Amino acid sequence: MKKNLCVIFGGESPEHDISQKSVTSVLNNLDKDKYDIYTIGITRDGKWYLYTGDWGKIESGAWENETDNLTTAFISPDSKQHGIVVLGEKCEVIHIDVIFPVLHGEYGEDGTIQGLFELSHIPYVGMGVLASANGMDKTYSKLVFDSVGIPQAAWVVVNSGDDFEKRADEIEEKLGYPCFVKPARLGSSVGIGKAHDRKELLDALYNAEKYDRRILVEEHIDGHEVECAVLGNRDAKGSVIGEIKPTVEYYDFDAKYNDNSTVLVIPAELPEETSDKIREYAVRAFHALDGQGLSRVDFFVKHSDGTVVLNEINTLPGFTNISMYPKLWNATGIGYSELLDTLISLAEERVK
Repeated sequence: MKKNLCVIFGGESPEHDISQKSVTSVLNNLDKDKYDIYTIGITRDGKWYLYTGDWGKIESGAWENETDNLTTAFISPDSKQHGIVVLGEKCEVIHIDVIFPVLHGEYGEDGTIQGLFELSHIPYVGMGVLASANGMDKTYSKLVFDSVGIPQAAWVVVNSGDDFEKRADEIEEKLGYPCFVKPARLGSSVGIGKAHDRKELLDALYNAEKYDRRILVEEHIDGHEVECAVLGNRDAKGSVIGEIKPTVEYYDFDAKYNDNSTVLVIPAELPEETSDKIREYAVRAFHALDGQGLSRVDFFVKHSDGTVVLNEINTLPGFTNISMYPKLWNATGIGYSELLDTLISLAEERVK
């Protein structure tokens, strides 16, 4: 018997376009013999629609112009409804067995929409409310990972409204140059800057402030950029390790999604004991957040001595056709469609 699966995409975050890329790959790889699929698209200004048109129009954003295929709809917070409320010519409720949010960034992976899913009592793919919120905020996740003894880059937290000149003194003394400046609660490298001197540091702080009121500044780690995918609930496992070799100075938004010259090495060319340590830290970080379902955990391996340093965790990683998460599991022996089936099963398992 087919399951009714609701796939949600878009959203109000700056990562809206990445969600549209990710969900196109997800929809194309879901087993249509197992699921009746209902797609809810959220526009940049927060309007929710049941979208019944051509999935091929999602990636470009053209779906929003398909007015004949758009009906106002939302996930009901009423646990007795257990589905999508569709406000068409008449109000109807579509029963939903599992929700698969393919959302990135603010209002998508920060615990807010997960709270709605909890109220609905519908199983959903991915981490819960608190884990999502802590995972999304790089400043809080650093505190969590520090508490379980995972090595990280040194950092300074800057808040909007701080005297940036004074904070720059502190950053120069503690971190030196170069350093990285990141909005605390965004992904896909949106708003990130690399500073080599005070002018670039101040410019990066002002730019990051446009995206978030809290900013994370980290020391530069000279090392291999590697990633590990995590899958599971209590029995979570780590994938083979992948290395990113961008042809630009650092792995920015364009390098992640638009630049085909970035090289992904899977498995990474690392000593076995280093790969094992990365997997161990990835699963430890996942459980420290009370993780469920999936995460991609990013690390550096220092060129100088091979030390493993955690960079950050992504609780709803990209699912585009060039994204590391599905590629890493494919290299580990789990194909894209099987991976999606597993994530849906894990969502159902967590509520049993």
